[in-house]
Amino acid sequence: MEQINPHAAGIDLGSREVYVSVPNEPVRHYATFTEDLAQLVAYLVEHRITTVAMEATGIYWIVLYDLLEAAGLEVCLVNGAHVRNVPGRKSDVKDCQWLQQLHRHGLLHASFVPPEEVRVLRSYRRLREDHVERAADSVRHMQKALDLMNIKLHTVVSQLQGASGMRIIDAILAGERHPSTLTELCDEQILKTKRAAVEKSLHGNWKVEQLFALRQARRTWGFYQEQIAACDQEIDAQLQRMGRDKAPPPPRQGRVKAIRHNAPQIDGLDEKLRRLTGGIDPTLIPGFTDRTFLQLVAEVGLDMSR
Repeated sequence: MEQINPHAAGIDLGSREVYVSVPNEPVRHYATFTEDLAQLVAYLVEHRITTVAMEATGIYWIVLYDLLEAAGLEVCLVNGAHVRNVPGRKSDVKDCQWLQQLHRHGLLHASFVPPEEVRVLRSYRRLREDHVERAADSVRHMQKALDLMNIKLHTVVSQLQGASGMRIIDAILAGERHPSTLTELCDEQILKTKRAAVEKSLHGNWKVEQLFALRQARRTWGFYQEQIAACDQEIDAQLQRMGRDKAPPPPRQGRVKAIRHNAPQIDGLDEKLRRLTGGIDPTLIPGFTDRTFLQLVAEVGLDMSR
């Protein structure tokens, strides 16, 4: 078969060891400490390797990918499901040799990996989503504690973690127990239609252990709100760095779609995103908001044709 990539290497990744195969050399293995990975890169450069194939195994590939990229090597990151036809008994040595053989003949399809600046943005955004999920768990814990005291506030108001719900919970934790006093803490729009239902929902069986659980969940929810806000600051700073040398986008067409839940607290988010995409605005698609626009850019990069 024709050799498309004569200077190709194959790497099999693991949590503790990395196996590497280069042409006309026995397979070598390295530990995954930073010093050892640097030696691996130097070994590849010494043998004039120009392109490397490795599987996208968990998160193990990320550090080595960065080191190889910094050394000027082309990295072909492949889906493990596409290279499972290893002949004979499976082993780390055979895996890296098989990868090297396939890559040498141009039989591997590289997975999409966005540029470094987009990967940075993606890390912040994914971390933010993790915090949002943890905050949702805290809301469920607050609901459970209230249910166990037969306080049905969350069945009356649409969002327990909204401004009205949080004011009532904070008042409960401060020692207030009178339903009518707690009800007055609701927003005027809620009181217009649900005053009686809210007051009725705040009669319950107050229990010390469940008030303790409610306090813990409330503090946890507040902590994650702080973490989300910190992520928003880092996302904002990264967007500004990425758009520093790009032209301002044209005015947005159409209305701004409201983000109902967990909106990023970033001033001018839409303008900063459209600056990166050359004015292309995916929020014109039904169902897209600036939050999903941010997710799109962080996951697939700035080329909206993808």
